[in-house]
Amino acid sequence: MSNSVFPSKSPIFVSALFRSLLLFIAVAIMCGFSMKAFAQEAHAPEGLNVHAPTHEAAAHDTKAHAGLTQEAVRFYPFGEPGFAITNSMVVTWIAALGIILFARHATKQIREVPEGAQNFWEWLVEGLHNFLDGIIGHKLVHKTFWFFATVFIFILVTNWVGLIPGVGTIGWGTPDGHGTLTHISQPLFRGVNADLNMTFAMSAIFFACWIWWALQANGPGGFLLHLFGPKGETTGAIKAVMVVVFICVGFLEVVSILFRPVSLSFRLYGNIFAGENMLESMANVAPAFAWLTPIPFYFMELLVGVVQALVFMLLTAVFTLLICSHDEGHHTESDKH
Repeated sequence: MSNSVFPSKSPIFVSALFRSLLLFIAVAIMCGFSMKAFAQEAHAPEGLNVHAPTHEAAAHDTKAHAGLTQEAVRFYPFGEPGFAITNSMVVTWIAALGIILFARHATKQIREVPEGAQNFWEWLVEGLHNFLDGIIGHKLVHKTFWFFATVFIFILVTNWVGLIPGVGTIGWGTPDGHGTLTHISQPLFRGVNADLNMTFAMSAIFFACWIWWALQANGPGGFLLHLFGPKGETTGAIKAVMVVVFICVGFLEVVSILFRPVSLSFRLYGNIFAGENMLESMANVAPAFAWLTPIPFYFMELLVGVVQALVFMLLTAVFTLLICSHDEGHHTESDKH
């Protein structure tokens, strides 16, 4: 195995991984506060300190809201309206801490002949490095690898952690009219990417990084020229027409760029949210076999977890390549040397 990433670059990447995860969590918390303030006028926030409804209201609420709620459940350990910890935030901290501890353990004592945790970590990080190098080029991957590798590892781990039995099935609920608890309305744990706050936080951080990388690669003038400048070789009246056409196309491109954080966040959120709801629905199809019916879908969700992590990483990498490459031959010629 090539040691182009190990051992010299591994501690640097672990440090970048730690900072990136903290940044994701911090932005997700800020997004949560913003969305809470926006929604507060519409309805009271949910949490463990709400009053228990009557049996009739509980039965109606269970029927209407069976499955995972769109909004993460808020817990108020310091009293409302203080700092709120959501159930998805708890899983985020557990997953991030697990990734950081494993990475630190794997790189604590770097050996020339890797074994155990170091061997797995080396295979994962160097495999991602070589994969991205073949797509966006050596020069660009050297600058951006910390972000793309972090989002892939973080999304993959959190997607799989959300499938651990107990996530979404341990918590609180209100019994129905017969005194039977058939639905957990306030789960203690929730899938990280089934919370729009976290997926939007990662997308927003990428958007900020994308602007910075674009300005570094092109400069302010080159950045605007990349968006609005005419492409191709034209002369005379056709060139004047093409200038107008590409200015219009540039405005459409700006709209597309501004929409990217929304599309990235909702794509990941929608797939994971739908998957977790599907698993709960399969468990309720035949209550007597609730332990058996979801099992085939668990394997499908394991695959979905990998695919969604790969899609998020690839889309962000391609978006970066498109803005940082100056011409068609730039990637294949100059980046490879």
